Amino acid sequence: MKKRNCFIGQSGGPTAAINASLAGIIAECIDTKQFDHVYGMINGIKGLLEHKYMDLLQNFNTLEKLDDLKHSPAMYLGSCRYKLPTYVEDSQTYDLLFQTFEKLNITDFYYIGGNDSMDTVAKLSQYASIIKSPIRFIGIPKTIDNDLMGTDHTPGFGSAAKYVATSMLEVAYDSSIYKLNAVTIVEIMGRNAGWLTAASALARTKYNDAPDLIYLPEVPFIKENFLNDIREVFKKKRSVIIAVSEGIKTEDGEFLDSDSQYAKRDAFGHILHSGTGKVLETMVYKEFKCKVRSIELNVLQRCAMHIASKVDLDESFDIGRYAVKTSMTGKTGVMMVFNRVNNQPYTIECDFKDVSQIANMEQRIPIQWINKKHNDITKELYEYLYPLIQGEVNITYENGVPCYANIDHLKQD
Repeated sequence: MKKRNCFIGQSGGPTAAINASLAGIIAECIDTKQFDHVYGMINGIKGLLEHKYMDLLQNFNTLEKLDDLKHSPAMYLGSCRYKLPTYVEDSQTYDLLFQTFEKLNITDFYYIGGNDSMDTVAKLSQYASIIKSPIRFIGIPKTIDNDLMGTDHTPGFGSAAKYVATSMLEVAYDSSIYKLNAVTIVEIMGRNAGWLTAASALARTKYNDAPDLIYLPEVPFIKENFLNDIREVFKKKRSVIIAVSEGIKTEDGEFLDSDSQYAKRDAFGHILHSGTGKVLETMVYKEFKCKVRSIELNVLQRCAMHIASKVDLDESFDIGRYAVKTSMTGKTGVMMVFNRVNNQPYTIECDFKDVSQIANMEQRIPIQWINKKHNDITKELYEYLYPLIQGEVNITYENGVPCYANIDHLKQD
């Protein structure tokens, strides 16, 4: 039987769980005993265009090493923010990629990433179909934003949600110690989808009812309502804690922090938000003249392995394994997905869907999962989120800090 060779790439923003998917792919490739080489692209598809790759079987040939990889955050293979042009726009790029595939006898291609990464998988798969290439192209979802269509949730989201909930709980305890009126605003990632901000509600326990208010980008932000909401909370308690998505918008559809003088965009044209919390901090201080603090979690919520969700890491590993099984049945041009079977007990199944029907789409929180006042979430959303943050991860410590996988190869020119 002819042996197989595959490429694996990682792209987009890092998470605590993306290396678990990488480990799952490698583990399944080893277990099938059908792969001669499992190549890893260094810095995604852009690195591959520069002929930067490594043979992963040389570094991960034991269960112990794979387990270390599974429990390392960020991206072992590095990442890129590269928008693959269409074949019509730039046929030379495709020629270069497929020449490399032919040279290395590639049979399978796995790309782990978010929406823009699925766009890459869709384009490569479509081109392979045009030139009658037998290579199977499989997308494995990843994003802390949880905004990919077609899947119940995305690998990486559960761990980021757990970090958000934990941070919110600790902020609440910190804010409870003084006998004075205060407002704490916690700005959480989320351009157009408020899943991470909604996860702040998981901080509520029998000793803590914060966050008191939650504002999501799926519904308009109205300044008067916001100030009245705070006024109502002040009638019950001294310390008000607010969770807000970075991408909240006014009734006119303008981002709250949009300022043409400072607005920036990434390689894909996405607005880079920074300052929503500060805008609200100024607004609240002018109205209430009390102590106001804004906190921006920013990248801290992406790779916090020390507070990762065991459910998230286990699912991420499993979906990597299932991706290999899927490509070996002949499927191509698909993204792996989770289907939720049950909430109690929580059960999911791995499946796949046509990646061309998913790429460049965005999954937002259903409006019916946001309360009527647009300042909190409903029970249904809480019950959706709750299972995803369960379980703790055991990581190895050395000299008092976590010991993660060696990434010296990412530091080389």
